[in-house]
Amino acid sequence: MAISTTPQHSIDTRHGFAMLLMIAGSIAISFGGLVQRNIEVADAWQVIFFRSLGMLIAMLIFVAIRYRGRVLSTVYGIGRMGLLGGAMLSVAGITFIQALTHTTIANALFILGAIPFFAALLARIFLGEKLRRTTMITMAGAAFGLGVMVVQGVSVGSGFGNAMALITAVSFALYAVIVRYKRQTEMLPVMLVSSCIVIAITLLVKAGDMAIPLRDIILCLFWGGCLSGFVNWAFIIASRHLAAAEVTLIMLLEFALGPVWVWLFIGETPSFATVLGGSMIILAVALRAIFELITRPKPEQTPSRPV
Repeated sequence: MAISTTPQHSIDTRHGFAMLLMIAGSIAISFGGLVQRNIEVADAWQVIFFRSLGMLIAMLIFVAIRYRGRVLSTVYGIGRMGLLGGAMLSVAGITFIQALTHTTIANALFILGAIPFFAALLARIFLGEKLRRTTMITMAGAAFGLGVMVVQGVSVGSGFGNAMALITAVSFALYAVIVRYKRQTEMLPVMLVSSCIVIAITLLVKAGDMAIPLRDIILCLFWGGCLSGFVNWAFIIASRHLAAAEVTLIMLLEFALGPVWVWLFIGETPSFATVLGGSMIILAVALRAIFELITRPKPEQTPSRPV
């Protein structure tokens, strides 16, 4: 039985803005790979720790400025679903690093590319969301582009690493659906919950060993506080106006643009398949955004339609 949601016409009025915001966030986080390439000493767990610490600091500052004397009540207001969303985001963040460590990049990207489809399925089951025809076409184009990107490198890989990538995809899709379902509730504190969980886990795993060079610390803090902080803020805001599948679909831009920045600034040349597939993803999402902006109805003319 689908969970009832608010009337769709209240969502469509800012649909185009939300799409542009999500595109900006995806472009920002696509620089994460470039940041990671410049980290010299820190291992995966130390990177996770300081990146989460950066996000925690950034979100604490943002929430404190925005809500001032209502910080505690705002955090409490996320409720059980918000805590669940924070847990899912924490699982996704940790298993993502494990996936990259224990299987090929191609395998991880291929499995993570299924996030929009997991999100669409879960949103259909739990929220009763139906996809627009244009969204389905865009998903098909982006899926084809992603397939082109990884077809040369897909291998059997590690069963553990592939399983971690699958858990990442499902966990993030669940997080997307939860945030979408609670779009009328302020869900920014979910990132505080997620960061605290990850920090606690990494401290236990590393037994408090977080001694790394200051340069690596600064890069990790920038990655978490600026890049990840911005994209997660954009994700929560956009989720109020976009279907879960649409939000996660646009996030595929991260996979398409990441190799470009590494190529431009470090000289790590991407394969022809990566360039071609990435171009397909960028083109599909760009055309979808342009179409939305052109055809978006004015607020007083907005019909009730499925997302």
